[in-house]
Amino acid sequence: MTESLHIVCPHCDGVNRVPTAKLAEAPVCGKCRERLFDGHPVELNAGNFNTHIERCDIPVLVDFWAPWCGPCKMMAPAFVQAAGQLEPAMRLAKLDTEQAQELSGRYNIRSIPTLALFKNGREVTRQAGAMDVRGIVQWAKSNS
Repeated sequence: MTESLHIVCPHCDGVNRVPTAKLAEAPVCGKCRERLFDGHPVELNAGNFNTHIERCDIPVLVDFWAPWCGPCKMMAPAFVQAAGQLEPAMRLAKLDTEQAQELSGRYNIRSIPTLALFKNGREVTRQAGAMDVRGIVQWAKSNS
């Protein structure tokens, strides 16, 4: 395993080098001093999406959603709970497809909610449809 990993701060989008052995010890951002993992999904947008997907050395699970989507709203609390269970081995993030229509088009999002798992800047798999926390965690672990 690599001695250190690049982790993107969920608060300031700064890229941090964190020793692998220290990931579970509540590391903080060298730029803004906030915790790098706080048990909540990162809010992505067109401005920070590529930084989080391309610069983060841990897998990033993105929930493509929209505010008008009933199943998206129903799944939101489960996604937050999953973040608490999957961090720091995986970063969970949300992207509002209404606010980032170009990204939704680039990734050919046709159904929401859609979960897409990224590793090393590339999408490796996706799953459409709402899931409960157990389903999200199981799916994420089996595909990471």
